[in-house]
Amino acid sequence: MTKPLSVVVAGGGTAGHISPMLAIANAVREMEPESRIVAVGTASGMETRLVPEAGYDLEFVDRVPMPRKPTVDLLKLPVRLRRAVNQGREILRRNDADVVVGVGGYVCTPMYLAAAQEKIPVVIHEANQRPGLANKVGARRAAVVATAFEGTPIPHGQHVGMPMRPQISGCDRAAERAGARQLLSLQEDVPTIIVTGGSLGAQNMNRTISDVVGRPEWQESGVQMLHITGRGKQLLGADGAPLEAPGYHQVEYIDGMENVYAACDLLVARSGAATVSEVAAVGCPAVFVPLPIGNGEQSLNAKDLVDSGAGLMVEDKKFTADWFVDNVLPTVTDQERLDRMSSNGYRHGIRDAAQHMARLIAQSARHEGSA
Repeated sequence: MTKPLSVVVAGGGTAGHISPMLAIANAVREMEPESRIVAVGTASGMETRLVPEAGYDLEFVDRVPMPRKPTVDLLKLPVRLRRAVNQGREILRRNDADVVVGVGGYVCTPMYLAAAQEKIPVVIHEANQRPGLANKVGARRAAVVATAFEGTPIPHGQHVGMPMRPQISGCDRAAERAGARQLLSLQEDVPTIIVTGGSLGAQNMNRTISDVVGRPEWQESGVQMLHITGRGKQLLGADGAPLEAPGYHQVEYIDGMENVYAACDLLVARSGAATVSEVAAVGCPAVFVPLPIGNGEQSLNAKDLVDSGAGLMVEDKKFTADWFVDNVLPTVTDQERLDRMSSNGYRHGIRDAAQHMARLIAQSARHEGSA
C-alpha cells in the first residue's frame, strides 16, 4: 500500500504568495484525500490568519530578510539563517515530509536549505514574471520549478500557470452575473465598473475615483461603480460622511473575487500576478494600474494580456480623473469592445494550474520523474 503523501508547503507574507499556496494544497488534498499537508510561514505574515481559516496546520520559522546594505544585520545573517534552517529541519522531521513546496517569501530560503540538508525534494512555484530572490536561489537545486507566466527568467522553469481556487477557475461570468450583482447590491442591467487597489487599498487610485464621481461626465454616463477601497480607506465627502454620488457604491473589502469578476463589465485593478492570471482565466476585461513601487514586476505581469488586446494599462501617476473619463467610460459602454477583450483574455487563461502542480508534487515526492 502506498504511504500517504506528507507535503510541507512554504510561503507567506502577502496574499500573492498565500493564495496560490492554498490552491495547491487544496488540489493535492483533492487528488489524494489521505495526504498530510502542513504549511510553514512566519509569525508576522497574513498566513497566520489565512492558513488556519483554510483548515491547515501552520508552523513557523524565524523571518530572515536579506539586508540590502552592509549593516549590523548583515553580520547577524548567518546565525539567524542557521537558526531558521534548523527550525525548518525539525518541522520536516516531525512531519516525515516527502516533499517541500515553496511559493516564495522570507520563509522559503530556510525551508529550501532545510530540505536540501534532509535530502527532501523541492517543488517551486514562481508567481511573478520577475522572480523573487528565494525562488531564484532555490530553483538551482529544485526537482521542479513551475511558473505562472511564460518566459519567466528562472532556472529550469516550466510554464504551468497560476494555481487558483476552483470558484475562480470555474467562474462562468455570463451565467453568474445576475446573482453576483444581486449579492453586491448592484443593478442588473447597468454597465458596471469595479475598482480595487487590493486588500490594503491604493491611495492614488482612491483619490482619482473620488475626483471622477464628482465629474459631470460620470453623473451623465449611466454607469455604476463598485469601489473596493481597502480596509480603513473609506472615502469621505466634504461633510465627513461616506462619499456618495449617482451610481457610486463603496465597500472596504469583498471576500470572494469570483463575484467581482462575474459582476463587473470592466475591472480596474493593480496588476499583481494573481489578479492578472485570474482575469485571464475568467475572461474579464481589465484596466491595469501597476503598483508604482517594487521592481516593476506588476507592469511585466500584465504586458502579454495588454498586448493581446485583453486589457489597458496606465501608470499610477497617469491614472487621473481625466484619463478615466477619456478611457474607462468609453470602454465600459462599448459592448463590442468588451466582448473582444473578454475573448482575448480567456484564450490566455490557464484554469488547471493547481491540478497540474498537484501531479508534479506527487511525482516528485515519489521520485517518479517529470510530469
